[in-house]
Amino acid sequence: MAGIDVDREFIPIRIAVLTVSDTRSAADDKSGDYLVKSIEEAGHILGGRQIVQDDVAGIRAIVGAWIQDSAIDCVITTGGTGFTGRDVTPEAVKPLFEKEIEGFSIVFHMLSYAKVGTSTIQSRACGGTARGTYIFCLPGSPGACRDAWDGILKLQLDHRHRPCNFVEIIPRLQEHLKGRG
Repeated sequence: MAGIDVDREFIPIRIAVLTVSDTRSAADDKSGDYLVKSIEEAGHILGGRQIVQDDVAGIRAIVGAWIQDSAIDCVITTGGTGFTGRDVTPEAVKPLFEKEIEGFSIVFHMLSYAKVGTSTIQSRACGGTARGTYIFCLPGSPGACRDAWDGILKLQLDHRHRPCNFVEIIPRLQEHLKGRG
């Protein structure tokens, strides 16, 4: 049965949040604020927070630096997953993925469909792993961030969640690199 196993220990992880927007600032970043608040309320550690414009090189530089930092376990981006000309978060981040987490997008769209119907197809939310770090790219709306956090990430980033969760396999994310020089 899926759920929290109260007999297991909670293990906090370090999560960095990147807001991708040409118009948001620290004063009005509602999606970033929601994610930071949710991360901290869940008992995790905020590993970093930045805002960057919709620019492939800028996004990739920040996410790339965070995945190089062994202290960061997870990166969550918000914004830039739509279809307009300025929406480039998947283009910036997907090339960094070693493995894509296809199920994240599927479950996100299932949750989103229940709330916004077919409008969910206008999001290119995605997830993957790189250098032992989870990366999740969420739409820029607070509602979408709430759907992704409350419906997926809050549970999968909790070591107590059964039957399985992302935290318990963090040590195994880089097994494919063993033996390489």
